[in-house]
Amino acid sequence: MLDLRIPCGLFFAVVGVILTALGLFDPNARSQFSTANVNLYAGLAMLVFGAFLLLLAFRYRGAKESIR
Repeated sequence: MLDLRIPCGLFFAVVGVILTALGLFDPNARSQFSTANVNLYAGLAMLVFGAFLLLLAFRYRGAKESIR
C-alpha cells in the first residue's frame, strides 16, 4: 500500500523548489502591498515541510522492513 506521505511530500518539495527559485531569481515579482519576498519564504517553508514528510515516510518504511 502506498504511503500518502510520499506523493504529498514530493508535491510540496517540487512546489517549494519552484517558489524558492522564483524568489531567488526574480525578487521583484512580489505583491504591491508587501516589501517581503513572499515567494522565497513560502518556498523555503514548503520545501522544508515536503522534506519532513519524505523523511517520515522513508523512516517508517525502513523501520517496517527491518521488523520482517
